[in-house]
Amino acid sequence: MAPRRKTRQITVGDDRVGRVRIGGDAPIAVQTMTAGYTHDIDACVAEIERYAKAGADVVRVAVPERKDTEALVEIMKQVSVPIVADVHFHYQRALEAIEAGVHKIRLNPGNISDRDQVNKVIDACKERGIPIRIGVNEGSIIERKDKQKRAEELGKFFAGHKSGHMLALMIAKLEEYLDIFDARDFHDVAISAKSMDAAMVIDVYTEISKRFDYPLHLGVTHAGPRETGAVRSIAALGTLIANGIGDTLRISYASDHIDEVKDGLELLYSLGKRERKGVELIACPTCGRIQVDLFTLVKEVEKKLMPELELPIKVAVMGCIVNGPGEAEGADVAVFAGDRRGIIYVQGQRVANVPEPEILDRLLHECREFEAKVKRGEAKLGEKVVEIVPPDPIGELGSGAEKIRAGLVEQIGIGGVSVPAAPRASDRA
Repeated sequence: MAPRRKTRQITVGDDRVGRVRIGGDAPIAVQTMTAGYTHDIDACVAEIERYAKAGADVVRVAVPERKDTEALVEIMKQVSVPIVADVHFHYQRALEAIEAGVHKIRLNPGNISDRDQVNKVIDACKERGIPIRIGVNEGSIIERKDKQKRAEELGKFFAGHKSGHMLALMIAKLEEYLDIFDARDFHDVAISAKSMDAAMVIDVYTEISKRFDYPLHLGVTHAGPRETGAVRSIAALGTLIANGIGDTLRISYASDHIDEVKDGLELLYSLGKRERKGVELIACPTCGRIQVDLFTLVKEVEKKLMPELELPIKVAVMGCIVNGPGEAEGADVAVFAGDRRGIIYVQGQRVANVPEPEILDRLLHECREFEAKVKRGEAKLGEKVVEIVPPDPIGELGSGAEKIRAGLVEQIGIGGVSVPAAPRASDRA
């Protein structure tokens, strides 16, 4: 992967909820947004805290009406995570949110363009030490006057690109807006430029990263339900992060926003951009070799284990002996299954061979015991104790070469030709 792009750093938060640093050498932050009404104080606080518990670093709330900014006064007393006020159309909502004590303001150049109004928001944020995100969305900046002429003028900047005019328009809007901030000597800024098109997102952030040194907030807007939105979002955001671009992100779903947080964190864990918290669960996709109900087992392990364990223990749940031994050797706790049984290993050491109905309980037991040992200093994460010798595929889990050599079963040749078994290491020696 490419080295992380160097950017300015902003800080979001306060002494009570803590401070999240975005940009510079800070870890990439994960954000989400509430789905309910901000003026419903109790529900809003409960939603925010649910996301915070799931691992969200920052939560954004919408403030379209005065009753929403009035509710912020009480909301800000109860939350435990930095809060961003999302402002569209009415700059007064930004001023009211600042007065209520929010930690960051999001402005959309496509909806608030009056320079005097923007200056008032900038001055209020500067006085309070509050950063601003300039968030450009494809859907809110489309030129509606002289559309064809504007497209032709902007298209020349990225000739040959399928969306050259839109790419240029988004960058132009950012440049125009940033001129206002620069004239005010305000640089406590993050920027974003979102689209529903994953390829467009990659292109626009790549171009923006060449032009500005402000921290970048990544996202694919209107990504859809999780089933499709996950693919669209990860395709764009994963590519950008792997190329060293991005300082904070929000994965957007038209479904439960708790999944935005979970998937955003998993993306960063998978790319080594955040230190994992909690269990890392891996499992095989299953195939015709499987001999246990692995889907149910994995779901039960996830349901019972993930909320309980605190340490980033690597747990492997494998359905057969093809990849099972290798995964068991690389995991802290692992099970691989065979003929309605499961063989369980802890850091390469075999600890149990149990029938299928007992796999879940024994696996959970071994995970809990292992975490307790790590906390006591008796074991270390990721430390293999012994080499795993895969079990005899005939003896415990199936059929294999050892019984062929022993003459216990007849080897069947292909086309009448006998296929000799591979020699054992001892035979080759």
